[in-house]
Amino acid sequence: MKRSTLIAATVAAHLIPVAAWAMVKPLRVIAPQLVGLTCTSDRICIDDLSRIEDARKLLNGAESDVGADLGKLRKRPTAVFCATAECASSFGLGRSVAFSVGTIGIILSEKAWHPHFVRHELIHQKQNEQLGVINAWLFKPSWLIEGMAYSRSRDPRRPLPEPLESWRAKYEAWEKTIPSSTTLWSAAEHAE
Repeated sequence: MKRSTLIAATVAAHLIPVAAWAMVKPLRVIAPQLVGLTCTSDRICIDDLSRIEDARKLLNGAESDVGADLGKLRKRPTAVFCATAECASSFGLGRSVAFSVGTIGIILSEKAWHPHFVRHELIHQKQNEQLGVINAWLFKPSWLIEGMAYSRSRDPRRPLPEPLESWRAKYEAWEKTIPSSTTLWSAAEHAE
């Protein structure tokens, strides 16, 4: 009986990651090469290598902007730049233009090749670093998480579709109330 339990546990240990890979497509950011992307030493993965310099410029600029505004990221996430809808679909983006996966990586569809989209996703990376992935995702209000990302990314779209515009406005109003003796991240930890 112990041998069969060991075999079952071994099989489960191998099947669970495979099942997660197949069913939770954003997790594919962990190893984008397995869906046909080329990855560079500076953590950029792309489906159309002829556009690598455009992707590099967008990521470097966004990383610099977010670092100057909110603090340098502890670690550069893997950045998946999809030049095609097929690539975006393979990462499960669906109707989303871009997506941040914990502190692991960001996925940008063919529609997200603009500085504000890349900044937006890197802001989510910074939020996850500062507040914790689970805390930011489950316990922080959307107006804080998304409002900060839309506001601080300098998203030029005004107005955004609701409720996004209301979240941005609420975040901007809240940010003005932070005492000068309090850091943004300290205030965000206590936001409800």
